[in-house]
Amino acid sequence: MKAFLILEDGTIFEGKSIGAVKEVISEIVFNTSMTGYLEVLTDPSYAGQAVTMTYPLIGNYGIAYEDMESFKGWPDGFIVREVSRMPSNFRSEDTIQHFLEKNNIPGICSIDTRALVKILREKGTMNGMITTNENYNLNEIIPKLKEYKVTGVVEKVSCKDKQEYVPGDLGSVKAEADKNIVVIDVGTKKNIIRCLLNRGCNVTVYPCNFNADEVIAAKPDGIMITNGPGDPAECTSIIGQVRILADSGIPIFAICLGHQLMALAHGAKTYKMKYGHRGANHPVKNLETGKVYISSQNHGYVVDISSIDTDIAKPWFINVNDGTAEGLCYTGKPVKTVQFHPEANAGPKDSELLFDEFMKMTGGNK
Repeated sequence: MKAFLILEDGTIFEGKSIGAVKEVISEIVFNTSMTGYLEVLTDPSYAGQAVTMTYPLIGNYGIAYEDMESFKGWPDGFIVREVSRMPSNFRSEDTIQHFLEKNNIPGICSIDTRALVKILREKGTMNGMITTNENYNLNEIIPKLKEYKVTGVVEKVSCKDKQEYVPGDLGSVKAEADKNIVVIDVGTKKNIIRCLLNRGCNVTVYPCNFNADEVIAAKPDGIMITNGPGDPAECTSIIGQVRILADSGIPIFAICLGHQLMALAHGAKTYKMKYGHRGANHPVKNLETGKVYISSQNHGYVVDISSIDTDIAKPWFINVNDGTAEGLCYTGKPVKTVQFHPEANAGPKDSELLFDEFMKMTGGNK
């Protein structure tokens, strides 16, 4: 079946339909990872976006359901050059085509993804429509594309009730737990929780509408604020609660959206990047040690480094490619945050040691 990708600048790509057959308007972004497409598809940070994979062949090792980063697929759409119809891997349980259908994700293949990415890099991230309607009316579609905004996605992806995990859950190492960690779920990936479980932590996950006083009253050894989708400045009520947590004295480690929310809670500003950082090969530099790590990233917003009051927080990591803020250390508080994903999955494990640093931060509470 024919499918079309229509961008808000009027560019049209014709290809073939994959996955669910439905029409969707979404923000069009691209990911440069060569592997890890299942982790991308199940990352809640992609809610409200249609993902273009730059690697030309996707699906060749199939679907292994234990690799999912959440319980379902989250992107609004999936855009690839070529889909492998016959996966080859001893762990494969399904095809990517069937996965997309089961998760109601429409997609398009057989288009020139290199040309699409060049447009997004030159003009910036823009909205688009995936449709199988050959009689589309461009004059009607373009205004709709320009009006579309990604909103309300944190509430969409967050858990609805508290969840509790102990070492051994989620395929983690079985061990006696000696720390209790609270995870604030604004779009968490399973491997964030797994990395904590592997380090001997009992983990209690709170939904995004958490009450900071309740979290503090639980007296956790540490608090993790996770990754998530959308514009961080939209999360005004969450930012207010994060500010209370930051003043509690409880050690906090925040990742991606959590990093942005913490910065906003301290008076810094965020802005939308031209086309964002999405992939598994982004170099970040630790300004304390001078060491460079290759990191996994997925974000379209960033903390404005010039808006950071250095009496409140100091840059911890920067992006080697463009100099944007990749991490902050807060003065006089046991609070550290990073923009990238130290839990990776999929992606390099270079910076997973930051979880060990977080464990050292929490050690004083026992």
